[in-house]
Amino acid sequence: MSTTMITTPGLAAVTTAARRALRAAADWNDAARLVADELRPILPGPEILTPAQRLGGPDGPTGHLLHAEPDGTFSVTAVIWRPGQTTGIHDHITWCVVGVLQGVEHEELFDTDLDPVGVNDNRPGEVTGFAPPGDIHRIRNTGTETAISLHVYGTDLSRVGSSARRYYTEK
Repeated sequence: MSTTMITTPGLAAVTTAARRALRAAADWNDAARLVADELRPILPGPEILTPAQRLGGPDGPTGHLLHAEPDGTFSVTAVIWRPGQTTGIHDHITWCVVGVLQGVEHEELFDTDLDPVGVNDNRPGEVTGFAPPGDIHRIRNTGTETAISLHVYGTDLSRVGSSARRYYTEK
């Protein structure tokens, strides 16, 4: 994931909203729900990224770290998915909120035995949140245009590097 700390009006609104939500959160589930609620009405568009960042990369989803809160409580990243790009099945080290800025992200959900338990097609303007456990999933861009999503994670990604806790081998 590249590190590009930028400041735009859209990003400032996101970080302010996350701080406000986290002041009221009692636990990780609260954090995910409250940050998602704050982000829905102010979700920026893809222009929060530079034109070069919006291109993504040919080898898989490309992440850009946009903000790491100085006290380590959260980070904001953007992930760019070219058509057909996918993640492996994985879970996370912390809560997460995702807002889709462009394109469609297809999410497959799994139980701890890696049996499929659901699917979601997340579209522009949609904001979802989750907290471990129960966050085993795979994301792919099933559309024909580049998908862009904004992620708020409950950790300092500039320090830990990735939000993924582990990747699973498919059955």
